[in-house]
Amino acid sequence: MTDDAAGDGGEDEAASGDGTVQCWLVERSFDQRNLVTLVYATPGGERYQQRELSGNALSQIDVTAAREIPADELEDVRDADTRARYADEVASVREQYDPDEEL
Repeated sequence: MTDDAAGDGGEDEAASGDGTVQCWLVERSFDQRNLVTLVYATPGGERYQQRELSGNALSQIDVTAAREIPADELEDVRDADTRARYADEVASVREQYDPDEEL
């Protein structure tokens, strides 16, 4: 009904003792400028972090199925369809991969 339902403290808000939240890779896209966009989302799809990296920078980091992201670096997903899509993608990735497995 209201946006309060998105922040009800469920699985999405389960921050670890160090203030991070486990988020899962839900989107990876490439553009013609050699930029890669990575989107990691919380299990319920309610919060996300989007990063744009150059192709060179991408080769210097490990893109894993999941990452621990500081809770204050996550943004709210405002669109219900996007939340549902992210939640579905998280479920799929979690079934197929271990959190530290490279993708």
